[in-house]
Amino acid sequence: MRVHVLLFDAGTDSEGIHSLEIAGRTVVLLFENPDDAERYAGLLEAQDFPVPTVEALDREDVDLFCREAGYEARLIESGFVPSNDEERLFMAPPQSNRDVSNWKDDAVENIGVSDEAVSDGGVAEQQGVEPVRQGLETEPESNPELDELRRRLEGLL
Repeated sequence: MRVHVLLFDAGTDSEGIHSLEIAGRTVVLLFENPDDAERYAGLLEAQDFPVPTVEALDREDVDLFCREAGYEARLIESGFVPSNDEERLFMAPPQSNRDVSNWKDDAVENIGVSDEAVSDGGVAEQQGVEPVRQGLETEPESNPELDELRRRLEGLL
């Protein structure tokens, strides 16, 4: 089965996969529907988050990557309806993001990314790239234009 994930700098030495930090767990979202993945990517962009690329990958490859890295893979099925606050994060990103301004530098300096760090399926191997994490650790910067756009996008849910 093919799933759609959000990758940053796909195909480069500093490739990273989008994840959420929820209650001490790192959760990687696997979208069944590519339109849902594109919508989520657009919501991230509206928050001035780096723009991810939606990549279709084999679910087994992503599950293996997540298991080896200690991450939780979460399938977001077509027509998914959240039933609690945690699941709402699977439909729309949190209002605040972890500072990831140096994730590319950290990946290269601390981990030693090499060409072997990316598997044939395009998923970064555990030792190759740290995930880009998004969570509730920082206060959001207020921007009235972005806030209005965010409200309109969330109204589409």
